[in-house]
Amino acid sequence: MIETNHITGLILAGGRGSRMGGVDKGLQPYRGMPLAMHSLMRLQPQVGELMINANRNLSAYESFGVPVWPDPVADYAGPLAGFLAGLERCETPYLMSVPCDTPVFPEDLVERLTHALEAEGAELAIPRTPQGEDASRDGPQLQPVFCLMKSELMESLMRFTHEGGRKIDRWTALHRCAVVDFPDAAAFFNANTLDDLRQLEGRGG
Repeated sequence: MIETNHITGLILAGGRGSRMGGVDKGLQPYRGMPLAMHSLMRLQPQVGELMINANRNLSAYESFGVPVWPDPVADYAGPLAGFLAGLERCETPYLMSVPCDTPVFPEDLVERLTHALEAEGAELAIPRTPQGEDASRDGPQLQPVFCLMKSELMESLMRFTHEGGRKIDRWTALHRCAVVDFPDAAAFFNANTLDDLRQLEGRGG
């Protein structure tokens, strides 16, 4: 069994926020707190140590009380750059990433991913929902930004990103990956736009 204190939690807040007009998405207010703080508080009981990946407003994120690390790859290279920032600083055998814009992800997320990773002898574990929030995409949808990974994958990810790789699915395909089904797609709803954020505000939970 993987102990909670063997997992470091990583909040991904390093994006451009392009679909929110370029604002720092993780610092947008949601129910009286910055959006990223909700993700941090949701993840905190599920892991041991915590850290944040951010590329702007570092002092604002540092006020959350956990270490903050920018991308080691230039030009806002996407979630994999955030993964790499976390892996480079991770001092536990496992790293669990969650995005800053999905504040109501399941409270048993890490528990279920760790069980699957162990049971399948995998190197990574990611959730899958029956469908995505995007109505144009039918069928089950992987949620790879929520990724439990062995910290020993740092060298693999470093090679992949240094060779110009940016797609999460192409990197995860290089490794044994456990997929865990979660029935509630709404729990993985992410606020990409200000309208999305308002929609989240109107929901329960």
